[in-house]
Amino acid sequence: MTDRMTDTVNMEPASISACPVAADLGAELFAAGSQENWFESYKVLHDEAPIARIPGKGWLPGTDAFIVSKFEDIASITRDPRFFDLMPEDVSAAASAGSSKIENEIFREEGFGEAADARQTLRPTVEQHKRYRMQLWDPWVGPEGAEQHREMVTAAANDLIDRWIDDGEVEFVTQFAAPLPQTVITTILGFPLQDMPTLKKYEEAQVRRFVFGDGPRNELPDDVERENAAVLVDFHRYIQSQVDEKRQNPKEDMVSFLTQVEYEGRKLSDGEIISIAVLMHIGGNETTQYALTSEALLLAQRPDLAQELRADPSKTRFFVEEALRLYAPTQGGAGGRYVPEDMEIRGVHIPKGSLLHLRFGAGNRDADLCPAPEELRLDRKNPGRHLTFSMGPRNCPGQGISRLEQNIATQVLVDRLDNIRFAPGKNDFTHQPGIMLGLYNLHLEFDKR
Repeated sequence: MTDRMTDTVNMEPASISACPVAADLGAELFAAGSQENWFESYKVLHDEAPIARIPGKGWLPGTDAFIVSKFEDIASITRDPRFFDLMPEDVSAAASAGSSKIENEIFREEGFGEAADARQTLRPTVEQHKRYRMQLWDPWVGPEGAEQHREMVTAAANDLIDRWIDDGEVEFVTQFAAPLPQTVITTILGFPLQDMPTLKKYEEAQVRRFVFGDGPRNELPDDVERENAAVLVDFHRYIQSQVDEKRQNPKEDMVSFLTQVEYEGRKLSDGEIISIAVLMHIGGNETTQYALTSEALLLAQRPDLAQELRADPSKTRFFVEEALRLYAPTQGGAGGRYVPEDMEIRGVHIPKGSLLHLRFGAGNRDADLCPAPEELRLDRKNPGRHLTFSMGPRNCPGQGISRLEQNIATQVLVDRLDNIRFAPGKNDFTHQPGIMLGLYNLHLEFDKR
């Protein structure tokens, strides 16, 4: 492997001079190709600009965006109820859940206004949000609810490996990291597995703004917004057909459960069920794909890790948490938090209406969080204390199922494969654009155990 490739795999540039000066780092994090220098940029942010301003990118006219990169600052903001409240109507559509005004207008025109407004009907306050999560999500994908899927996840992981284990090589993203979470989420929701190719197209539309959107607001050109919204309308129609079927013929799946359950003394509307299924679908696919890919990359970089996990499977949990901390699938919060009142963070005045971009990936590599934050260590205390799933009431509702998949996948991989290594001459380790840390592909070779 060449020096350049080693640097790229580690996401470390050849020298600090490759990074922009701290004053420009806020905007530079969103520049084309910046993904390959992010981790070194985070060090500069921590030292010189822990609150970095991007002029003119706030939510209200005349306000700015601010990149927050220190662990404690991000953790504090995620727990602060002031940042949970709904934003003013003129910005809320564009700032909540990574949607846009154009998208929501098209949803309403096509008869899916209930789905667009579901946050207001299901979880407008912190207390309602907690009940919403506990009653509707946790039984299926929460830390305890996810356990019921262990056998299914294990079978899915082994089935995928069976397809290529005799080849001695694999393109890991398309042949394992992507199809595993898609199979799991499709099964949990109760959608037919034969629909997965179509569902993959919907999944790509769901994350388009986070991959190709511009700046901290993840903005797409209006024509792209309309084109993408049309695909998502088709997805809503697809889910509607599933809801109609499961209201008549409920089965043992999450959508069937949502058609039957009572929430706060009433049945859920079709639009509310669609909104939950949409969030479940986007949250359970791409991010887990990126996490699985990073974990395979680490196993190829560090052959000793597979040996250690094989010898002591109890360490798998520590490996997964360290991989999640080091390579957070979502490096920066989607959309950006609305600043509800004038405030000050680390001596920086932040006016009402500004945008806070919480840089989870930077907080995870903050020296104030843990010693040697750039290193993977399996003996850290509190290994799950990181920002990868956010914190506070708006933390990722699907983290239970994602963690289960990653733990099972890691153990199955090290149990069935030996000498996992990079395929010579096939990897350039280039990351996709956007705020999520995803490799386009990962070519591996291995020996069958």
